[in-house]
Amino acid sequence: MQQDMNVEVRYLKLEDYPDLKAAMIASYSGIGGQHWEENSIKKLLQIFPEGQIGVYVNHTLVGAALSLIVNIDDFGLDHTYEEVTGNYTFSTHNKKGDTLYGIDVFIHPEHRGMRLARRLYDARKELCENLNLESIIAGGRLPNYSKYAKELTPKEYINKVKHKEIYDPTLTFQMSNDFHVIKVLQNYLKGDTESLEYATLIEWNNIYYTEGKKQLINAPKEVVRLGLVQWQMRLFKSVDSLIEQIEYFVDAVADYQSDFALFPELFNAPLMAEFNHLGPAEAMRQIAQYTPRILNKFQEFAVSYNVNIITGSMPFIEPNGSMTNVAHLCHRNGSIDEYKKIHITPSETSAWGMVGGNKVQVFDTDSGRIGILICYDVEFPEIARLYADQGMDILFVPFLTDTQNGYMRVRSCSMARAIENECYVAIAGSVGNLPKVNNMDIQYAQSAVFTPSDFAFPTNQIKAEATPNTEMTLIADVDLSLLKELHEHGSVHTLKDRRHDLYSLKIKNNIS
Repeated sequence: MQQDMNVEVRYLKLEDYPDLKAAMIASYSGIGGQHWEENSIKKLLQIFPEGQIGVYVNHTLVGAALSLIVNIDDFGLDHTYEEVTGNYTFSTHNKKGDTLYGIDVFIHPEHRGMRLARRLYDARKELCENLNLESIIAGGRLPNYSKYAKELTPKEYINKVKHKEIYDPTLTFQMSNDFHVIKVLQNYLKGDTESLEYATLIEWNNIYYTEGKKQLINAPKEVVRLGLVQWQMRLFKSVDSLIEQIEYFVDAVADYQSDFALFPELFNAPLMAEFNHLGPAEAMRQIAQYTPRILNKFQEFAVSYNVNIITGSMPFIEPNGSMTNVAHLCHRNGSIDEYKKIHITPSETSAWGMVGGNKVQVFDTDSGRIGILICYDVEFPEIARLYADQGMDILFVPFLTDTQNGYMRVRSCSMARAIENECYVAIAGSVGNLPKVNNMDIQYAQSAVFTPSDFAFPTNQIKAEATPNTEMTLIADVDLSLLKELHEHGSVHTLKDRRHDLYSLKIKNNIS
């Protein structure tokens, strides 16, 4: 008959010492059965009880993970085990330190194969996160290195372990648990004949670490609410009428406590009707004169309705007389940033004579780091990747498309950008017809919020989407903490796994 088994991970107690000693002697039989004396364990439990974790099978301790908190800069990256433990006195423990330092981890040989060490490592990671420490660092033994020392240097041995050509019971396990090697240490642990006293300095980074004390107000947001405006193209009697419609939508998304409001590209095109007799290019230049006034109202609404607004885009006449397609980010604190569309479509060039911008940058907001690409821009993957290298969380894409073909290019490329750059992508466009405005006759749109493709996200990448070709708002929440987890623990790592040794991407010029 199969017997019940009880496996538990909890803090160590001093009465566990006899079992701890037996497990250590068995674990380290290859280097003489070294073990901690009872007074040492007692000292650890006095100075840092939370850092001493045991794993128990049927209420008997069979393994443990022992730790200190240190300031790693006090020792540098080239140190010995004696130095980091204060010559085994643990005087180096510093409650105000920045690093959880693993000084020991072991599992009794009779209980290996049950993945109990993984439970200890997971408990350490949880402890590191809860204490808001920057990382876990440890000196990792290389138990199998003595078998290869005549053929391989420590660096060569580590590389072969990394590429699964050699199995090392310690290093292979550590790498499979998201630790990476910082450097090779010499003379790390006296008497470690299996490792020939070599060790790897390994590190696991706490992606949730926040510098300084936790803010009680104005803390960075993790769950961010997006309000997308699917704008109906219609004729307006005046600029004031258009501004009234803008305020209506800002008010609507702000009522739902949205952190961002996104308007479409060239949503103000109906104002061209007044100048239709002048031809498309001159009509676009004429409505550019309204851009400063409309922008001022957007800035006012961002403050008064307490929402960050991506203003879609509007035409702007540059000091040299050229015309650009500009989106503005009106922060709710009153400040304004701008992005000029970089890739101008053939029709924008031929019909309106627009020119492209020359600046690639992300913007810091109170609700994450964002990027803006206007319509055609999203069909070029390079800029979004440059944004990702600058830490972008959300990519906003105001667009204007007349046919379903054009819309599908924007949609499909936006979904690809979300996967490639492990970020959220929000797109918003205009719908309806403008029969009295040249070159703006028909519009097609379905605004949406797209996600990366992994277990924490929708299987079809669609967080939310609007009804096609219908004026409406779309409200959706996105969780920025899921992006942090994806970057480190996703099924694939599209940012980390790039072959920088083979290719690179850089900004050649970045001028306003």
